[in-house]
Amino acid sequence: WERRKAFHKQTLENKLGGVAMDEHLIDSAMQIIVQSGNARTACMKALDAIEQADFAEAGKLLAEADEAILGAHHVHTAVLQDAMKQEHAEYSVLFSHAQDTLMTISSEINIAKKLCRIFSAYFDRGFIRQPEEE
Repeated sequence: WERRKAFHKQTLENKLGGVAMDEHLIDSAMQIIVQSGNARTACMKALDAIEQADFAEAGKLLAEADEAILGAHHVHTAVLQDAMKQEHAEYSVLFSHAQDTLMTISSEINIAKKLCRIFSAYFDRGFIRQPEEE
């Protein structure tokens, strides 16, 4: 974690001509990106479970995705609250990327939850059946 953070900090300083970025902002952005990535991984596994009509497993994985995205959301909210207390909030491309990642994956989770409900209802009504083993 520390190596990754140091790498991104150095990369950003190089791109910004040696301008140092707020350490807390970098750390927060990385936390958001990592937690959002964990949420995406769980979401994709849930979609795989839905494909296999394993709705109980999909539900567990979507709960994991929710927990991870909620952690990212809490970090995001804390940064925004801190920025509101300052006269001049610093712009960060890395934090902007983190926000975009958070919102994109949050939408993916919402869609996956809806798909789980739809396919589960179709399965319960007999419109679809368990996939055959290959």
